[in-house]
Amino acid sequence: MIYWANGVYRIGIGSFTLFHFFPDWFYSAFNLKFRLAEAMAWHFCIMWLFALNGAAYVLYTIISGEWRYLVPNRQSFREAIQVTLHDLHLSKTAPPPRKFNGAQQIAYTAIVLMGAGSLITGLAIWRSVSVGWLTALLGGYEMARLEHFLLTLGYVAFFTVHIAQVTRAGWNNLRSMISGYELVTVEEPPAPVEEEVQA
Repeated sequence: MIYWANGVYRIGIGSFTLFHFFPDWFYSAFNLKFRLAEAMAWHFCIMWLFALNGAAYVLYTIISGEWRYLVPNRQSFREAIQVTLHDLHLSKTAPPPRKFNGAQQIAYTAIVLMGAGSLITGLAIWRSVSVGWLTALLGGYEMARLEHFLLTLGYVAFFTVHIAQVTRAGWNNLRSMISGYELVTVEEPPAPVEEEVQA
């Protein structure tokens, strides 16, 4: 709603517009046009949930010791390439089985850093006068705004790849991510065969 409050967003080069966000009928159908104040109110409300959730997650990983599995190490980058090649079926060498492989370590650490980046760039946009030093450090108001938007695109990319990988791993994996538990089929051992007693 923030971006849709102004119809200037488009895809094009120079004065040539290939695609405009969005046609007038779209704004009318969803009642999106010129609702910037409402959009900003929702944005700030959700920002607090986002920040508190992120802080709780980081605290949990530190207190529980999970950070040892999540933070990339020297092998993570090499392993991330191996994982990518394996997932694209360009290599048959599977990554070593463990809780989080190198690609996951990089992705999960990056998403935490991106969250911090969203809060910092958002603050630089929202309070560009009172924290002018921060806005200047990020390259100015327009640059901070662009960085804030690019981080949003990063979340969309992370979400898309993440869901694709989880779906690829199977329905049970996706269900366990959502519900917090995994269904495991346990094979029962065969019943013991009674030996015939000869008389």
